[in-house]
Amino acid sequence: MILTVGVVLSMFMSCRAISEFFRDDPAVASVGKDKLRLSELRSVIPDGIHPDDSARLAAQYMNTWALDKVFQKIAQEQLSKSERDVAKELEDYRNSLLKYRYEQLYVNERLDTTVSDDEIAGYYERNPEKFILRRPAVKARFMSIPSDSPLLKPIKLRMSSSDAADVVEADSMAFSAAFKFETWDDDWIDASVLAREFGYESASVLSSVRAGWIERSDSTGVSNIAFVSRMVRAGRRAPLEFCTPLIRDMIISARKQELISDLERDLLNDARENGQFVIL
Repeated sequence: MILTVGVVLSMFMSCRAISEFFRDDPAVASVGKDKLRLSELRSVIPDGIHPDDSARLAAQYMNTWALDKVFQKIAQEQLSKSERDVAKELEDYRNSLLKYRYEQLYVNERLDTTVSDDEIAGYYERNPEKFILRRPAVKARFMSIPSDSPLLKPIKLRMSSSDAADVVEADSMAFSAAFKFETWDDDWIDASVLAREFGYESASVLSSVRAGWIERSDSTGVSNIAFVSRMVRAGRRAPLEFCTPLIRDMIISARKQELISDLERDLLNDARENGQFVIL
C-alpha cells in the first residue's frame, strides 16, 4: 500500500497565502484516489491562531484523515462481503436515533420540572435505604493561613462560637487574613470536598478531627485549618438537605420514564385500533 501525502504546511504561515490558495481549493493530501481538499482542512483551523499552531493542527488533522482512509482501504480488502455489509447496523442505528429524538421532543413538550419541597420530603421518607452515606457528610469552614498570623487565634475562637455574630466576624477576618477561605456552613457537602483542600483522603482527614477542628501545617509556614460544625458519619442516612438535588433529579427522571411508557402504550393502542398493528 502506498500512502501519498502532499502537504505544504508553510501555507498556514500566511493568511494571505491561504486566501489566495483557497480560491482553487486544491488537494493538500491524498491516500490513493481520495484527496483532502484545502477547504476541508481550512475549516478545522481556528481563525487568528499563531502560524505554528495552525501548522500543528493541520498536520494532526491530515494524519487523522489519512489513517481513516487507510483503515477503510484495508477493511475493504481484508473483510468478507458479509462483514463489510453494515446496512442492517446502520438502519438499526438510524431507527434508534429517530426514536430517541422523538421521545426527547415528546418529553420536552410535556415534562413538568417543578418539584415541591413536600414531594422531596415524601420521597426521602419513603426511600430511606437510597440515601445511606458512603462517606461522611459535613458542614464546615476551611482556611489556609500563615501559621504566624496574629489573627489566627482570634479567628479560631470566633469561628467555633455558638454566637452568630462571632461567626460572622470570624468569616470577615478570615477573608482578609487567609490565603484561601471557603465556607460550607449553610450547605452539607461530601467529606471528600473538604479533604481535597488538605490534599488527603477523606478518611485520613476526618480521623484527625479534634473537638471539631482539623489542623495541618507544612514546612512553608502555612496552616490548613477546618472547623467541622456538623457531621453525619458514613453508613447513616444522609440529611435531607444533602439529598435534595439528587431527589429532585430522581423525581424528574421518574416523570420522564412515565411519559415515555405512556407514549409507548398509546402508540401501540392507536396502531391496534387503526389496523396498523396486527398479530397474525
